[in-house]
Amino acid sequence: MSSVKNHLKNLGKMAAILGISAFYHDSAAAILVDGKLIAAAQEERFTRIKHTEVFPENAVRYCLEEAGLTIDELDAVVFYDKPLLKFERLLQTYYSFAPKGLVSFLKAMPVWLNEKLFLRKKIKEGLAEVGSYDKRKLKMLFTEHHLSHAASAFYPSQFEEAAILTIDGVGEWCTASIGTGKGNKIELVKEMNFPHSVGLLYSAFTYYLGFKVNSGEYKLMGLAPYGNAESEETQKFIELIKTKLIEIKEDGSIWLNQEYFNYATGLRMVKDKKWQNLFGISKREEEDELTDSYRNLAIAIQIVTEGIVLKMATEAKRVTGLNKLCMAGGVALNCVANGKLEAANIFDEIYIQPASGDCGGAAGAAMTISAMYFDEDRVINSDEDAMNGTYLGPYYSSKEIELMSLKRKAIYQKFDEFSDLNEVVATKLSDGNVIGWFQGRMEFGPRALGNRSIIADPTNVEMQSKLNLKIKHREGFRPFAPSVLEEETSEYFDLESKSPYMLLVAPVSEKYRTELPANYNSLPMMDKLKAERSKLQPITHVDFSARIQSVSKKTNPRYWNLINAFKEKSGVGMVVNTSFNVRGEPIVCTPDDAFRCFMSTELDYLVIENYVFTKTEQLDFENKEKWRIAFAKD
Repeated sequence: MSSVKNHLKNLGKMAAILGISAFYHDSAAAILVDGKLIAAAQEERFTRIKHTEVFPENAVRYCLEEAGLTIDELDAVVFYDKPLLKFERLLQTYYSFAPKGLVSFLKAMPVWLNEKLFLRKKIKEGLAEVGSYDKRKLKMLFTEHHLSHAASAFYPSQFEEAAILTIDGVGEWCTASIGTGKGNKIELVKEMNFPHSVGLLYSAFTYYLGFKVNSGEYKLMGLAPYGNAESEETQKFIELIKTKLIEIKEDGSIWLNQEYFNYATGLRMVKDKKWQNLFGISKREEEDELTDSYRNLAIAIQIVTEGIVLKMATEAKRVTGLNKLCMAGGVALNCVANGKLEAANIFDEIYIQPASGDCGGAAGAAMTISAMYFDEDRVINSDEDAMNGTYLGPYYSSKEIELMSLKRKAIYQKFDEFSDLNEVVATKLSDGNVIGWFQGRMEFGPRALGNRSIIADPTNVEMQSKLNLKIKHREGFRPFAPSVLEEETSEYFDLESKSPYMLLVAPVSEKYRTELPANYNSLPMMDKLKAERSKLQPITHVDFSARIQSVSKKTNPRYWNLINAFKEKSGVGMVVNTSFNVRGEPIVCTPDDAFRCFMSTELDYLVIENYVFTKTEQLDFENKEKWRIAFAKD
């Protein structure tokens, strides 16, 4: 790779750029060579510490190895935001709220003065842990946070020109932006600034409902459908949010009443007592019962958020006059809001960055520098997925799989032909088994999209309960997603567009629904969950919606072929897909991670590439002579 790089570089055709996001949450690294995203990964997958904020040493090392480059061969290293601007915001915020926030100020200042303010030095030290390099030659650059988000969405979109909408908690000052992308240039034309933030508003409710900020927002989204949108209490909650907590302007910008919030200078998201007086319910603790009122509060903020996103998108259309939209930022992971936006037909096409959170900022920062610093041209090809389906992480060879098997004394069978493997796995799925499915390169971003997935039969009525309680070890109310053959998406769902990254929620088709009991809306939460509502029960949420992944034969042929083999057995062209991890852990990265997860849960089988692992010596497949029991030597 190095000789090829040097040759192209001499011709003036190439730049190698390493993007980094770190020190806040969801640290990650990504590398671009000649404008192409070669590799990207979150640090949590290597350290096994979920949402870790540390310098992404392992992710950087992986990206360099995948690209075949050393640090000295990089043209630039770029960080995804500007720490001095963020520090300016911190100081000005404390000054504006003084004398409030003294305790928080005293806690924050030492961290900033000792660590975050001198990020250039910390990044250089982190790179030195990866490998030796000439610090004098290192070109280190910094992009603005929302520009990184905007770039991460526009440049891979394959749109020649598009409106761009970014929405998150906060970057330096900006919390949401509207921009335009054309060719290899991006211009941000309108911004909303801290402390007024849709992301922080949603996170405040995440906190009050007993979930962790910056990781539990998707739980709030999954809880919301258990609320009753039509109830008097929900409508009251919506009214209180809109009149006491926020003011929503016609352009989608919002003003947050800081009398009720504490995130600007405090140690908590909200002022608990004021919220308790406002809503009539106390802050929920993590293990408290999810009562009707908590569920109704969840659906109230989800409805309000959806309305804000629609207004922002409408404003983006008005400001830019363009018919295509690109989205990124943490709020762009709210796939329910995305589904409403898709259905509203404000834009002809929408592209949402699959790694929309801070981890995707690493890729966006590198893309920004490639296009707007090195002035590299974009290669636009509508037949190609510039994000490579998000399959940008590590791949593991047969040798590595077999070494893991020796170490773990694992029982496995290797199949020479993938078609034979598919036949076996499809049969096992049809028999009600749950399978860990580990293939190819690991996904980048929060979703497992068929390479680090747990899969099951979507027609099995008991599967949602089994997966949540026996496999995932998580809350029983959480929904599961379908991976459906791209060609058959509209057969099962009211969705005409593709949803390759599991970022759109759409209704399950009427023909697959079953009649609900008359008292459905008034049922207790878990009774509502258990009520049969669909022939595809495990992937049908209580409001008849599903978070869809449409699987392309071109982008992921192995996963597509497996689903197609299952269709031949079951008549259904989809499988249940949930991420290959248990509660509190990141998605598995290595074969060893997968095997440990397999053995610590009630997964029935583990498939790593062409190897099928079982937990028992009771071998129930045909051709038993192919099975091997590997014993580690002392």
